[in-house]
Amino acid sequence: MGDPAGIGPEIVIKALADGSLNEICRPLIIGDAEFLKKNASALGLSLTDVKIHDLKNVPAGILPGIDSADTGSASAQYIETAVELWRKGEIDAVATAPISKKALSLAGYSYPGHTEFLAELTDTREFAMSFFAEKLRVVLLSTHISLRDAIDRVKKESLVKLMKFSNATISQLFKKEIKIAVAGLNPHASEGGMFGSEEADEIIPAIQECQNAGIDVHGPFSPDTIFLRGFRGEFDAVISCYHDQATIAVKSLSFGSSVNVTLGLPLIRTSVDHGTAFDIAGKGIAEESSMKVAIRLAAELAKI
Repeated sequence: MGDPAGIGPEIVIKALADGSLNEICRPLIIGDAEFLKKNASALGLSLTDVKIHDLKNVPAGILPGIDSADTGSASAQYIETAVELWRKGEIDAVATAPISKKALSLAGYSYPGHTEFLAELTDTREFAMSFFAEKLRVVLLSTHISLRDAIDRVKKESLVKLMKFSNATISQLFKKEIKIAVAGLNPHASEGGMFGSEEADEIIPAIQECQNAGIDVHGPFSPDTIFLRGFRGEFDAVISCYHDQATIAVKSLSFGSSVNVTLGLPLIRTSVDHGTAFDIAGKGIAEESSMKVAIRLAAELAKI
């Protein structure tokens, strides 16, 4: 159910209360039953027909919109429990509501987000964050680091590794060969070296090496248009050079209906395309569409 102080509990309740997702899966909420039922009642909704794996770990007095070690610890326990249940064969896929990185840190967990946490819990060494927005699937070279550090990571070796990884994992997910585009780092993909050298020095050699290995990959393309081309179905996946290059495009094109998918994990994991939204937590106005899409996609991928 995500961080108890964020909108996670609310959007999970709203996503499941009408029962429409029961047609494609059997939902199980990992959270605090009393806390969830109290919030459902405040929303005028019922979770009577929804199964809850109750950890009873939300202390009384938790305030919405406030980071704390208690909420960070609770959200971490939900993630750990999800992996335990998956290992036991009790669940087939995981759809996560948003957590607070700060609260997680206050609780003593040194992960920048779900992706790295789940990777360690499942002993996964090679993984990547991606976003699925209808026909647009974007894979990120770097995630939650500064832009200056992200630029330094645009290297041939890391790009080759990501292109090969993306080709293998996404092809496996959809059971078909895929076509990949690579976004440039600089404006207009440097326009022949006028606006930077990363394309010529790092990105193009990486693409050529992958093409020689038989991967259907192309670019680098101007980052201000390639994501729209992917959204229109011209490519099956787009490699993004840094976090916001990907997420600005995804959220502008498909906010509320895009899904965060962790590639490389041994279990299916999807998530919403937004954060904890502390500014509206507890107000009953959070929109649940991305949570619904995340649950639906998790169920669909688990059946492939």
